[in-house]
Amino acid sequence: MFDFLRSDLTHLQAYIPTHIDSTALDRLDGNESPVDFPPELKQKLARNYQELIATNRYPDGGHGELKRAIASYVNASTPENPSITPEQISVGNGSDELIRSILIATCVGGGEAILVAEPTFSMYGILATTLGIPVQQIPRHEENWEMNLEAADQVISAQSSNQIPVRVVFVVHPNSPTANALTSREIAWLRSLPEHILVVVDEAYFEYCQHSLVGELSQHPNWIILRTFSKAFRLAAHRVGYAIAHPQVTEVLEKVRLPYNLPSFSQAAALVALHHALELLAPVDQILSDRQILLKQFQAQPALRVWKSQANFIYLRLAPPQNGEQDLKDLRQALLAQGTLVRHTGGGLRITIGTTAENQRTGDRLLKILGNEAI
Repeated sequence: MFDFLRSDLTHLQAYIPTHIDSTALDRLDGNESPVDFPPELKQKLARNYQELIATNRYPDGGHGELKRAIASYVNASTPENPSITPEQISVGNGSDELIRSILIATCVGGGEAILVAEPTFSMYGILATTLGIPVQQIPRHEENWEMNLEAADQVISAQSSNQIPVRVVFVVHPNSPTANALTSREIAWLRSLPEHILVVVDEAYFEYCQHSLVGELSQHPNWIILRTFSKAFRLAAHRVGYAIAHPQVTEVLEKVRLPYNLPSFSQAAALVALHHALELLAPVDQILSDRQILLKQFQAQPALRVWKSQANFIYLRLAPPQNGEQDLKDLRQALLAQGTLVRHTGGGLRITIGTTAENQRTGDRLLKILGNEAI
């Protein structure tokens, strides 16, 4: 390795999404919506590009119009009916940029660590490591994937000793890849954390789970909620994420993000999506219905260990004795050979809910691989 490169990055495993250029595959690996943006809205967006966007000019660097639209959507879609203002919104090039901004604003140069419960979204640890931030990992209970809060308390309490103190706790609600939402016990634990620890609740799958902690923000200024347009809003290609937080926290996130971080076309796409939210979110009910059908199929197979889901994907493992990493790799490869692409992560397979036809094919293929007759 070159001497001018950091040696601690040598063994870091980068996040490398699977990219197979084939329209013949059922792409159930990315937790994306199986439904594309409607053609009429694509045409509307194309007109916006032609008529409203000057490509020789920088984007709206303050995201003013988009922040106002996001705040209105959050207030309207949250049962607690919070009073979120545009000053509480920070917009990023995907949630990944916001995670990086949070890390820069909290841990860089301070010697503190982040806390994550594995398995979870790998970018928390990857981004922290690239910034030289220590990562404290705790396990989850396999029966329901709830965080091991006793282990978490031990890590937090170690701040009074010589161990590295925790500055930020990252949780996903529902978690990826395991698809479980936060329990009341976990939420109570988050509430109990001292105010010098930042709590980041990633609600990337809010539209599928329909349970949010946004209503808690007024009581917990040390909390940040993350959301994205990449899932239910069907805008994965445009990379738009947003954070909701106390205005003073948002102010700092705005300071550390890159200028002009979100292209004009992505901002326009997010605005079109918000203006047509009811239409775009209409497939959610069908996706959740199809999820239950696929879950029942998988749960009926003795060779599989399957957990319930509160997101747009299912997490499963092979039952013993075929439960090793190589067994999972073989199963993923067999599904790929049949035409279904899924993600092998966190010691299991994460299968995104696709169209009804894609789900049916996936169920049939998996049963065939396991030695059963197709339904």
